[in-house]
Amino acid sequence: MSDSKSPKNYNPLSPEEERVLIHKGTERPFTGEFNEHRAAGTYLCRRCNAPLYRSSDKFDSGCGWPSFDDEIEGAVLRVPDADGRRIEIVCANCGGHLGHVFEGEQLTPKNTRHCVNSISMRFVPDGGNQSGTAGAKATETAIFASGCFWGTEYFLGQVEGVKSVESGYIGGAKENPSYNDVCSGRTGHAEAVRVVFNPGEVSYEALARFFFETHDPTQVNRQGPDIGTQYRSAIFYTDEGQRKTAEGLISQLKEKGYAVATELTPAGTFWIAEDYHQNYYAKTGRTPYCHVYRKLF
Repeated sequence: MSDSKSPKNYNPLSPEEERVLIHKGTERPFTGEFNEHRAAGTYLCRRCNAPLYRSSDKFDSGCGWPSFDDEIEGAVLRVPDADGRRIEIVCANCGGHLGHVFEGEQLTPKNTRHCVNSISMRFVPDGGNQSGTAGAKATETAIFASGCFWGTEYFLGQVEGVKSVESGYIGGAKENPSYNDVCSGRTGHAEAVRVVFNPGEVSYEALARFFFETHDPTQVNRQGPDIGTQYRSAIFYTDEGQRKTAEGLISQLKEKGYAVATELTPAGTFWIAEDYHQNYYAKTGRTPYCHVYRKLF
């Protein structure tokens, strides 16, 4: 492992990113940001920005995780698992866990499959910044809860610069909860939306302002006709910069006389909701019933 970067220069990680990159966890199949990603460019280590894979080496293996049949020379180290059954792959620069490598499957002429967690990587399109400077992210993630996630997803998905939105559950105790589990009010989860965005096109602050302006942040454990802790207003921040930005916006609203009830909570595991909840209004042709835009700032 190279010592060219000290840990203090690594990118800050969300709890879920840390679970995978540091503690060698695995994201659920078919849920990752880059599973079906086909743009031309380079995939970098999310922790240290070291280039790992070229898009020209990416292929669709059908396994549910991004697959590559080759790595950038010297970028990836292979480490046998303790049980000897699989070969782990890690970033050669920082040691961050990427996934596992498999050979002999005859899926490509190179006969190799790097099975990589999307959350272990970030992507820079051809012509973008590949300098390796920590913090120069091609995409960032934000997580917001503002009542029924159908409406939250509907509005945030229309913002220019937002690349993807997913409805799900966060902030509770039960692993992989179902919609019925969350609706029981016993798991502690909130209905939320995970937003992947390009900070070069839209800032986190702009997204957070829009979040506040598309629901009523003064309501406690409800939004419109939906009542329960799962409908609470909350921001699940992924780093200190997001927390400070959210705190600043809440202070502005309180100065304007709004009794803001929005909770600020460090982001934990985000569980993807059932398929029928994704893009609900686009699928049904309906419109939000408890979300509406109103200018607050």
